[in-house]
Amino acid sequence: MAKEGGSVLHFLAWITGVIVSLVIGNGMIDKVLTIPGWLAGNAGNGIIAVVIGWIIVVTTLISAVMAIVKR
Repeated sequence: MAKEGGSVLHFLAWITGVIVSLVIGNGMIDKVLTIPGWLAGNAGNGIIAVVIGWIIVVTTLISAVMAIVKR
């Protein structure tokens, strides 16, 4: 019984991580979330944040698909 509860909790933690990653990536793509200026966040009119946002979204989707296929 404890093993079933653990797997449900594990799934909820996983899906929460996927959702949060997608929201953060989307926020960076839409330029709502930015990188601090001291991390070169202003370089290229914020293009670095947009690129990082796309990297987050793409890698999250790839890892989610891989996790689903693995099961």
